[in-house]
Amino acid sequence: MAAITIIGAGVMGTALSWPLADNNHTVRLAGTPLDNDIIRSIRETRIHPRHQREIPTPVEAYFVDELPQALQGTDLVVSGVSSFGVHWFASQAALYFTPGTPVISVTKGLFDQPDGTLLTVPQATDAWLPDNLKGRIPLNAIGGPCIAQELAARRQTGVVFCGQDARLLEWIAGLFRTDYYHVNTSTDVSGVETCAALKNAYAMGINLVVGEHEVQGPDGLANRFNPQAALFAQSLVEMRKMVEWMGGDGNLVYQLPGAGDLYVTVFAGRTARLGKLLGKGYSFAEARQELGHQLGEA
Repeated sequence: MAAITIIGAGVMGTALSWPLADNNHTVRLAGTPLDNDIIRSIRETRIHPRHQREIPTPVEAYFVDELPQALQGTDLVVSGVSSFGVHWFASQAALYFTPGTPVISVTKGLFDQPDGTLLTVPQATDAWLPDNLKGRIPLNAIGGPCIAQELAARRQTGVVFCGQDARLLEWIAGLFRTDYYHVNTSTDVSGVETCAALKNAYAMGINLVVGEHEVQGPDGLANRFNPQAALFAQSLVEMRKMVEWMGGDGNLVYQLPGAGDLYVTVFAGRTARLGKLLGKGYSFAEARQELGHQLGEA
């Protein structure tokens, strides 16, 4: 058994506590500066307010100022922050990390640089680590289709863990694997992470058609599945070009990191809701106000 610290008590970071707890690991769920209400709810009621579900009994909750205790003796750190929280995670939370302790991130995105290059989440994290930790923290990430609330309900889920060290990846995957959480591994970090980032934008585009349909309705027996399918197919074509431009394997686009993740994002999540609102004729500012804290990342 291992000790795992999850930093970030949002829906996805918390959802990972289910397979870890089911495997009898010691699980510590530490909040960010934005998670105090969530941690307080868990401590008082064991209920995660956004999951609306009781978290597994072995999971211990920590406020952000208790991060040093949450990280003491940990074997693995899970980054459960959004893309907007990666800098905080790397520059502030990492102050309490021990060199050599691996990290795996649920964050999906690419970070643009002034020279036009793009960094994956592991690359950006390493760039923002304290100088004494740069290159000394094995950084990994999770890709593939996974809705947090479904994982918390122990629905069958298939994902991909990516990182540079195949043996380490297999060890990390073994900590998480259950009869409902199925983990593949890949050393193609650029490929997996590029798919993970791009599917958000394409899922939003596909949902423009869905939003338009919700306003106008069907014409007799005719719906709007044809344009959605055409956009889905074109999305895969363009994603492959971008993955290969980033140095990844284009075949990943037709597997869990690409088509799989795009499929689930089209049907659920913040990005889907944003696309529908825009398709209904909302301006971006109006859609942002409507979604509030649930605004999607792209």
